[in-house]
Amino acid sequence: MMMKKLATLVSAVALTATFSTNALAKDTLALVVSTLNNPFFVSMKEGAQKEADKLGYTLVVLDSQNNPAKELANVQDLTVRGTKLMLINPTDSDAVGNAVKMANQANIPVITLDRVATHGTVVSHIASDNRAGGAMAGEFIAKKLGNGAKVIELQGIAGTSVARERGEGFKQAQEKYKFALLGSQPADFDRTKGLNVMQNLLTAHPDVQAVFAQNDEMALGALRALQTAGKSDVLIVGFDGTADGVKAVQGGKLAATVAQRPDQIGVIGVQTADKVLKGEKVAAINPVDLSLVTK
Repeated sequence: MMMKKLATLVSAVALTATFSTNALAKDTLALVVSTLNNPFFVSMKEGAQKEADKLGYTLVVLDSQNNPAKELANVQDLTVRGTKLMLINPTDSDAVGNAVKMANQANIPVITLDRVATHGTVVSHIASDNRAGGAMAGEFIAKKLGNGAKVIELQGIAGTSVARERGEGFKQAQEKYKFALLGSQPADFDRTKGLNVMQNLLTAHPDVQAVFAQNDEMALGALRALQTAGKSDVLIVGFDGTADGVKAVQGGKLAATVAQRPDQIGVIGVQTADKVLKGEKVAAINPVDLSLVTK
């Protein structure tokens, strides 16, 4: 009788231990970010981390440093680390295809954030409507300066869906409002490059009336170039609604920024991942709202 009770007790303890281990075990999600040297993507990562913590997932975050080769190596590393699902913010929409296909071959679902992947199978894409945002920026410039305004455009990283779509939306506005596009050059979503490119364009086009920068970092770089040149009457519109961008708008230094919610892109990405892992149907595209921030 004593042995039987002891066996029952041992069995109960083992069952409790197994239950506790299972209860504590967390599935691992991975977030592969194009770069963490940009406040927009840092905010995206933070949103994803908070939601992963809330839903009980372990989130592994890897920085691709804007390098497609690094991105591919990151994904390769994750395929052998027990990752249940990958959230990928591509460095380049075409180049990321090899990384997506690698995850596909490992039977790991992929969700893309902010930038699309043009190759491979993706279960869902979370992003703002970048074309609408580009058009919104152009309409704001037309409202302030009228048709035929003399405008310079600072483009993002060539090859990214974000740069292409924001440019397409702005071009629609340009054609509608007959902007005189004085120059349009890439500055790679980077503040220092935005400063340097703007300085060069300003030398060639001192009569510029407005600047549309495809992100706030480039807008702030353009602002510095204009300040250095003593030009305070040029309208600058950024994109993303980063903390620095919104602060510059509130301070009257930028005229406006098309605000995304990068934190929400991260949050919705993890929420979508949770649904995928639970076998629920998810939308192929999950749009995140935009708004125009002015003083």
